[in-house]
Amino acid sequence: MHVAWQPTASLDSLYLRAEILRKIRGFFLARNVLEVETPILGHSCGTDPYLDFFTTSYGLVSESDTLFLQTSPEFAMKRLLCAGSGSIYQICKAFRNGEVGRFHNPEFTMLEWYRVGYNLADLIAEVIELLEYLSVGFLSLSATEQFSYQDVFFEKTGLDSLVFSLERYSAFALNHNHSEALAICGHDHGLWLDFIFSHYVQPALGLSGFCLVYGYPAIQSSLARINQNNPNTVERVEVFFNGIELGNGYYELQDSKEQNQRFDLEIKYRDLTGRPRVVKDDRLLSALEFGLPECAGIAIGLDRLLMILSQNTHIEDVLSFPIARA
Repeated sequence: MHVAWQPTASLDSLYLRAEILRKIRGFFLARNVLEVETPILGHSCGTDPYLDFFTTSYGLVSESDTLFLQTSPEFAMKRLLCAGSGSIYQICKAFRNGEVGRFHNPEFTMLEWYRVGYNLADLIAEVIELLEYLSVGFLSLSATEQFSYQDVFFEKTGLDSLVFSLERYSAFALNHNHSEALAICGHDHGLWLDFIFSHYVQPALGLSGFCLVYGYPAIQSSLARINQNNPNTVERVEVFFNGIELGNGYYELQDSKEQNQRFDLEIKYRDLTGRPRVVKDDRLLSALEFGLPECAGIAIGLDRLLMILSQNTHIEDVLSFPIARA
């Protein structure tokens, strides 16, 4: 039995982590992608309405300030891109409050990278190349699959993800013994999509290999640009394996005004739903005004990836000291 001072990860898991980090760095070095570091503590944070944050007080003799532990290095990395860094990647710690469980730890390791001059298709190709490279010797994979969100949503549920029908969505939930869905989701199309996707689509994705889902509905735009050929969708992709989400990427939004509007809408939603107050990242908006180059980027949860490669069933099996022992 483990006692509190002991790590939960085996020695094999520690060696695996070191090997995977070495291979990632070699992968990007060969492609002339620059490794960078950005602050973990910042004066602002993301406005995602479904994430909570850690804060700390920074005290000086003459003043005090609230700082945020970053949920992602995304905003700071985009400021580097605007300053002319070129393609960059980072392996860092990120923090999300209230998240703990089989696939979650409030402190986790993230791989995030941005490729200047790439569109979403270019990014998807590189994601597949990296994941398949890292899997050699650990997983026996079938061919990587790619689906549009609308197609895979319809295939698994018979519902149209782009056209909200409270009657059809609630009937689907009732027929599948999820009567609580109406109280949880109400008239919120985005919440319905998250609920139905997480229960009936995601568990069937990537059962024998990696699976990438692209073309998310525009109401789930996050930081992705609108698809010019179909304004009901955005240039966003997510990566799955055995029903586990591994990564989330975008053909990045460049328009500072549109980004500011999205921030304001998310802040309004957070206020309406009683979420903790956030501080909008004005430095990112200023950088976007200066000019973000055409680029695509993605963040991948390395702890989850290590859990998959080592064929463990709990994220604690690949963490030296999860939150209960930190």
